[in-house]
Formats: sequence, structure tokens, C-alpha cells
Amino acid sequence: QVQLVESGGGLVQAGGSLRLSCAASVRTFSNAFKGWFRQAPGKEREFVAAISRSGTMIYYSDSVKGRFTITRDNAKNTLYLQMNSLKAEDTAVYYCAVKGTSGLGYGVGEYDYWGQGTQVTVSS
Repeated sequence: QVQLVESGGGLVQAGGSLRLSCAASVRTFSNAFKGWFRQAPGKEREFVAAISRSGTMIYYSDSVKGRFTITRDNAKNTLYLQMNSLKAEDTAVYYCAVKGTSGLGYGVGEYDYWGQGTQVTVSS
């Protein structure tokens, strides 16, 4: 059974930075697209960023482009999200996810495995 465990969330002031990590329990999905999503209170879960196995294909939502960076270390089976210039509107629970089928996906329903989430709170 695949387990994804996020870490690195916390409370930060606006303009600050955080680095999220997501460790996977198995290497089976090292070839898959992996992504980050977030869900703010009262809102639907939304796409943040995704990365292909090789790292040559990377996609960001418009709201985080230029501020967040997604990377992956296949040897460590770990996914990262570097978040800079954080804003109050970035406050949410952040989830990592693995897509079990090939190709990029932006939708929640396209990803098969999810972590438990890590809270990011940005104070203004």
C-alpha cells in the first residue's frame, strides 16, 4: 500500500518561505507525475503544481507561478515544494499526490494516492 507523508508546514509571516516535503513509502510510482494541491477553509481542493518523473515537465497554477518551485528526488522517493514570498491567501492544507496513470493531470480526481496533508498558515 502506498503511503505519502507530508512535512514542513507551519506558521510563517507574509513574505516568508517554507519548504514542504512528501515522502513515499514505495518506489513503484517513481515514474508517475506527482503533484501538490491545497485546500483552504470553505473552498475546494485546488491544483498547485505538478512534475514529471524526469523533472523536465513542470506546471504551476497561475496563483503560485514565480513564487513556488516543485522538485523531486527519485532516489529518495521524495517530492518537494519550495514556497517563497508567501501571502495570506496561500494559507491552506497542502497535499501531495501521485498520479497512477501516465500524463499530466490538473484535477483532484486524476490522482490516485494522497498524503494526509500539512497545514500552512501565513499571517499578514
